[in-house]
Parts: sequence; C-alpha cells; structure tokens
Amino acid sequence: MPHVDLLLIGTGSGNSILSEEFRDRSVAIVERGTFGGTCLNVGCIPTKMFVHTADVAATPASSSRLGVDETLDQVRWPDIRDRIFGRIDPIASGGRDYRTTHPDNAHVTVYEGTARFTAERQVQIEPNDGGPSLSLTADQVVVAAGGRPYVPEIPGLADVRFHTSDSIMRLEELPRHLTVVGGGYVATELAHVFSSLGVAVTVINRSGALLRGEDEEVSARFTELADQKWDLRLNTTVRRVDQHGGALRLELAGPEGDSTLETGELLLAVGRVPNTDLLDAPAGGLAMNPAGLLVVDEYQRTTVDGVWALGDICSPWALKHVANHEARIVQHNVLHPESPRAADHRYVPHAVFSSPQVASVGMTEKHALAQGIEISVARQAYADIAYGWAMEDTTGFAKLVAEKGTGRLLGAHIIGPQAPTVIQPLIQAMSFEQDVREIARGQYWIHPAMPEVVENALLQLD
Repeated sequence: MPHVDLLLIGTGSGNSILSEEFRDRSVAIVERGTFGGTCLNVGCIPTKMFVHTADVAATPASSSRLGVDETLDQVRWPDIRDRIFGRIDPIASGGRDYRTTHPDNAHVTVYEGTARFTAERQVQIEPNDGGPSLSLTADQVVVAAGGRPYVPEIPGLADVRFHTSDSIMRLEELPRHLTVVGGGYVATELAHVFSSLGVAVTVINRSGALLRGEDEEVSARFTELADQKWDLRLNTTVRRVDQHGGALRLELAGPEGDSTLETGELLLAVGRVPNTDLLDAPAGGLAMNPAGLLVVDEYQRTTVDGVWALGDICSPWALKHVANHEARIVQHNVLHPESPRAADHRYVPHAVFSSPQVASVGMTEKHALAQGIEISVARQAYADIAYGWAMEDTTGFAKLVAEKGTGRLLGAHIIGPQAPTVIQPLIQAMSFEQDVREIARGQYWIHPAMPEVVENALLQLD
C-alpha cells in the first residue's frame, strides 16, 4: 500500500501546516468535505459576513432615538447570499486547486474522501466519488478533521426538511417564519441574522437562559434583550416534528404544558460533535475523552506515537483562533521534535456576534468563587461613558474579575457594541501577566473611545 512521510486529515487549520519546510517530504491530504474546513465554508467567515449585513439592516429600527428617521426599503436575500458565497466559494476551490495542480505541491497527493483508521498510522480512504477504497500508511499523521453540527433525536425529524448551520445560509429564499432550536452562539447569531432581515423568529431553548456558558449576569442580560425581539420559548423542548402542508408543525413541551407551533423553516443549533466517530479513532489506537474528543497532551500529541491532533477534533474550544494556534504548535513539533513547544491554552477568548455582541476571557465570577479565590468584581455600563452616550446604549456593560492582593486579572466579560474588539487589551494583559493597576494606569486610554468602558471598570477594582 502507498506510504508517505506525513498524512494530513482535514484541510481547515491543518492545511496551513504545509510550509516550504515540508517540500522534501511526501505528503498525503484527505478531505471528506469542502476545502478550507468549517470556518471558511459554513462557520466564522460566512456567518460574520451575514451578521454585518444584519447589523446594517437593523440600523433603521433604532435610528429614531438619535433623531434620524430611517426606513429599511428592501432586503435582497439572493444578492446577500450570493455576494457572500461568491467570495467564499472561489477561495475554497482555489485552495483545492493549489494543492492539486500547483508545482509547489508536487510532493502532495490529495484524496477526496473519508479516512478511517484501520491500525496505528494506517487509514482506509473511501473516495467521495464512490471509487475503490485505498489503504495508506504514514510515518506521521496530523488529525485535523474538525466537527459537525449535532442533530438531536426528535421523533419525525427524519421525515421532514430541516437545517443546520451547514445549510441554513444557502436558502433559496427567506421564510416568513424561522424556528431556531438552541440557545448557544450558533443559535443566537443566526437568530439575529434572520430577524434583522425581516423574518419572524422563534427560539426554543430547553434551559431557562440563553448563552448559559457566559457569566451569569451577561447571560441574564442577553436573555432579557432577546425576549424583547424574538418569540423566546425557554424551558421548552421539541417533542415531535411533522410536515403540515407547506409548513412544519412542532409539538412542544414547556412550562405551561404542551403546545403546537407551525413554522416555515427549522434550524437545529444545539451544539457540535467531533468527527472522531467518522475516523474510527479507536481502531487507530487513539484514546478519546467522554465528549468524544481525541486525547492530546500539551504538545498536541495523541496517545499514539507519531500522531498529532489539532482543532475541533481534540479541543474543547471549537474556535478557529485556537485551531490556528494549535496548527502552529503541531507544525513546529513535527519539524523540530528535538525542541517541542507546548500549546498555550491559559486564556482562550471567545465572542458571540449576535445583538448585542458578547466577548469573554478567563474565569467567571461564579467560577472564581467556586475555587475559593478572594476576588474583586467591577462593573461598568456603556451608558456611563461618553461614547455610550453617543450611541444611546443603555444595556451594555463590562464586568471584570480580579484576585485581591495580587491584582491579577482573572476574567473579563463584556456585552455591548464591539465587545470582541473592546476586550482585546484585557486578553493581552492577562497573557502577559500585567496586573490591573498596571493596565489601568500604565498607558493612555483614548477619550472618548469605547475602550473607556474597560478603563473605568479597571479603576473600580479593589
């Protein structure tokens, strides 16, 4: 059977590993889906392009409070969709063409299909075109096969039309009504997109709050605001789904008993699962944790010598910036096994690009208290800084958690305009171990910019 120096499974962040330093090695790449992985094709990039469009569409609804009367004249969904994927799809196909035809990749063989482990560092590839399978061995393997949306077991679901985040953005036309099942970042971002474009949105969540993984105050504020613009059904589950003429009928169980909801489209956004089952990881000797993620050490090594993993297949953070960081670590360690580098997962930030936006890094107040840490907590409202006045923002705030005595910043949680940008100085401060006094007093803060919400919060800390 064919043998290569390096086998790479997945072309998301893993594809960036192949630098010029690999030109003298034989490489095989296996991709079961579209080149570029989740982020490029169905995740971060298209969703944020839709989110920005939605933000623009939502502007007239709140402009009158500033003394400007605006109207939204028309939403041209095909133009919105095609502008976005007209840019993304060529990037994906260009990435494939580069790996398959460019002279720089003469040492690379691309297999389009599903790889399954049959032994340590050995896979069987089932081609997407239905051709004969192929077995392949390698000296080293990098598993970067990502994850996919989780589809819950709901009676009747197999017999009806439904969407996940993989398909909802390519709808032929906007529905009059969309039901979103879920309460995390995928659910809330896409609910924002479609509601801003004029679709009536119902959000069904089995728990009592949206974004439950955030700080409790942030989650509560976001849930309160969401309830004002969406038909929000909390503590509710879907018992059954049926096709009812041209619509879908959902049987729900909620706090007030059973009910029925008719909807035009159904989006399931209840989480993601790693693709370890598709890989048959145990057959390759690869250990998994209870969540189905590949077990790796601080150097991104799996439990099999010569096999590495990165991204959503092994990381509890399904985040592109984490996968990119881990790809750089794996690249170095494959090339320089004599001087391995460890991945840095101390302060992993994340953001939710809904409305309002949310960003977070480090411990929540609840988490810090549970660890018995004596803390100081500060809260600063957007409404109390000058740029907050300019925007007439009355709901956003920054919340900081620091350790008393040391001044060490433990966590930062922001809900409000441009939260993912506003939080960045705090990520930097935590990463380089600056204490809150140094951050607050050791630099200029531009007045009257939005980061003053962070400066003022820092100055409150004890």
